[in-house]
Amino acid sequence: MVNRPGARRVAPNRIDRPGTAEEAWDSWLGLRHLPIADLGTWSSVVIVAAHPDDEVLGVGGTMALLAAAGARLRLVAVTDGEACHPGADPAGIARARTAESAAALDALGVRDIEVVRLRLPDTGLAGCEDELAIILREQCAGFDMCLAPWEADAHADHEAAGRAARQAGQDVLTYPVWMWHWAKPGDLRVPWRQACRVPLSADVAARKRSAIDAFASQLTDRDGAGPVLPAGIVAHFTRRQEVLLR
Repeated sequence: MVNRPGARRVAPNRIDRPGTAEEAWDSWLGLRHLPIADLGTWSSVVIVAAHPDDEVLGVGGTMALLAAAGARLRLVAVTDGEACHPGADPAGIARARTAESAAALDALGVRDIEVVRLRLPDTGLAGCEDELAIILREQCAGFDMCLAPWEADAHADHEAAGRAARQAGQDVLTYPVWMWHWAKPGDLRVPWRQACRVPLSADVAARKRSAIDAFASQLTDRDGAGPVLPAGIVAHFTRRQEVLLR
């Protein structure tokens, strides 16, 4: 960005700034001391994903554990992620990303999940948040729990989806995605006292890694700007636990 005389300075999004390496999180004892979520009380769960891959990055291991326990699962895919590569054909990107999501769910072993695709506009969820809240209220009715993107994740679509899920009136836990990049261990902007963790076995962690690898459109450099999910970001989601925020 060029700052011209008299121009209003615009701070870069926290996602675009240099981030925290996974080694810093791995060495922080605070993550290991979080209370463990009691998944055994969740017989039916709705997972809200702003984009294809959010659900796998944030709670892929949790979904695999719930599926293995026989829980009823519903994935509400809010957008098809068609705006991730500016200049590319949005319809083609949407087809690729929804196919990747299906392959990822298969890799997790989450084959009986019900998938509801809303096809709301990628990068435009803030403009239809009220509509989304109404839809999520209907989609979550009768379920024990809703897992949704964290409403302070620094990505506008994630935040809108998280707020809409909160409005739905169900029991909601949120999962961070970009927070692992812009926050630091012990960061006061994160409600650690309201956090819990889901430990993952080696097998479940391996299946989650395979599921992440299904998202080739996000892991490869398609336009010379680098992958959407570089290796340093992916490392945050290959650890042996997932974190949820109340």
